[in-house]
Amino acid sequence: MTPTRNIECTLVGFKMNSNANSTLTLNQLGWNNLFHQQLTLDDLEHHQIARISEHHRSGYTLLSESGEAVLPIHKALPDMTVGDWLVLDNQGQFLRMLDRQSLFSRKAAGSKVAEQLIAANVNSLFIVCSLNDDFNLSRIERYLSIAYDANVEPVIILTKADLCNDVEEKRAQVQALDAMLFIETLNALDAEQCQHLLSWCKQGKTVAFMGSSGVGKSTLVNTLLGDYTQITAGIREDDSKGRHTTTSRSLHLLQSGGVLIDTPGMRELQIHDCADGVEQAFSDVQSLVDRCRFSDCKHNNEPGCAVVQALNNGEVDERRVNNYLKLMREQEWNSASLVEKRAKDKQFAKQCRSGQNENRSRKKGY
Repeated sequence: MTPTRNIECTLVGFKMNSNANSTLTLNQLGWNNLFHQQLTLDDLEHHQIARISEHHRSGYTLLSESGEAVLPIHKALPDMTVGDWLVLDNQGQFLRMLDRQSLFSRKAAGSKVAEQLIAANVNSLFIVCSLNDDFNLSRIERYLSIAYDANVEPVIILTKADLCNDVEEKRAQVQALDAMLFIETLNALDAEQCQHLLSWCKQGKTVAFMGSSGVGKSTLVNTLLGDYTQITAGIREDDSKGRHTTTSRSLHLLQSGGVLIDTPGMRELQIHDCADGVEQAFSDVQSLVDRCRFSDCKHNNEPGCAVVQALNNGEVDERRVNNYLKLMREQEWNSASLVEKRAKDKQFAKQCRSGQNENRSRKKGY
């Protein structure tokens, strides 16, 4: 459990959401026994529980049984994201964050060496991919890897089925990645087709939507919510791809009782510390790797390489093998870079504290 820290970071503007007809309950916000077990008797009698519904540069928007509030960003706060559960005192001050059920993160886009949190405490991940020019099996495998690594159930949502002439063929290609994978094909504008997704969106459950820019996530979110919460844009005529519209992560309550977390379209999802997830997403390739003669086999021309032998015999897809190797290299490289950065930051902070202590000692005449 995260240690209690009474941080002078007071919530302001506590108010009920204007769309709410009655007071919210923790169950409506996705509460379950895993979080309840982390509460103390003092928490139950004197403290408030809130969930982060939005994350902005200046602060976090929180939802609780008291309504909506804002928690300003403060350097003393832990790294948090949409979906996290917080314990607050009766004055609305942050005390601690509850241990997470699951967490999605990525290496920050571009050359910056940093971890970016995406969503927390998710039960199911809706991986949204359109059936037009955006259709990409390697990208789907990337999202599957982070879902498996977080121990979250993945569901593939293939959108824009009304614009595709080979829906079943592409669905079969995705199913070939994992025979047990849940796959839904639909037109995101069709409310009746979207009803099939509500079986994952029951009370106490949180579903996160992820996908690249313009695949129809915002349209799908609006259809499930029954309103126009998320701005949408039409597809570009030159390449049949949608335009990027959602720019921040946000949490929404569904009529079915579930909680929905929408995320911005990701042009780049660089993974890190995700070896277990990649191994599970590529279990067929991993079984070959485990049979190689040498544990450090590079799967090129080494003797006794089961992967090369399977490729030569046509037993495994070359694209799939190449993507497995690419993701393994990527997560290893990014993980090493982040570990190195954390070590440097820790050393720098230690030097700063040492310098501050020396200055205090001089002022006191020690």
